[in-house]
Amino acid sequence: MRVLRASELGSYLYCARAWWYQRQGVPSENQAELKTGTNFHQQHARGVLLSFLLRAAALFLLILACALLILKVAR
Repeated sequence: MRVLRASELGSYLYCARAWWYQRQGVPSENQAELKTGTNFHQQHARGVLLSFLLRAAALFLLILACALLILKVAR
């Protein structure tokens, strides 16, 4: 029994013919557009990861600054 994935449902709902061609192994004619979209998503993913790391670093530095301030006031 073949498993039907959610992405396939989305493809079918968007264009049943394109879904059928994909199932038959026929390559898409808009390879350049697909490559552009893939590159965009990869760049976006890198940006999201970078923002996550910067946010974590900022939180760490804030906690460190608060701890140093508390130690300085306690002396």
